[in-house]
Amino acid sequence: MTKIGLLSDTHGWLNPKIYEFFKDCDEIWHAGDIGSTDVADELMAFKKLRAVFGNIDDWDVRSMFPQYQIFKVEETKIFMTHIGGYPNAYDYNVKPMILEEKPDIFISGHSHILKVMRDPKLNLLHLNPGAAGLKGFHKKVTMMRFEINGNKAENLEIYEADK
Repeated sequence: MTKIGLLSDTHGWLNPKIYEFFKDCDEIWHAGDIGSTDVADELMAFKKLRAVFGNIDDWDVRSMFPQYQIFKVEETKIFMTHIGGYPNAYDYNVKPMILEEKPDIFISGHSHILKVMRDPKLNLLHLNPGAAGLKGFHKKVTMMRFEINGNKAENLEIYEADK
């Protein structure tokens, strides 16, 4: 079993609650709009970090992380990007990649809206952790954690607090 902490859209600010919420996680995944190399460095000093750059990220952040991450954890294939859409409305750049890669879990950020959706047509779980930073229209700061157990995502928990 691998414990995952998932966040997005920190926009250069790291919520101090992350250390408690992600303390038992094996890895942290960041779905873009990190906002600064300082945030990335702080996360990497805390836990193993997998991340993608987002549309607000500068060249320093983009040099650290790719636009797309496709990887396996245990028996679960993950596809993570920042701008990806969601079931029935995938981004036109991403949909062909989803069809080709056939991930078990598709993760995107960008919308600042937390979503957990099953896509029965493509047999995948879509996760968007919302926004963990302060910048943006969202009223709540959100993050999620879950476990990968073989080929299953289990025990999903959500952190939510006022900005």
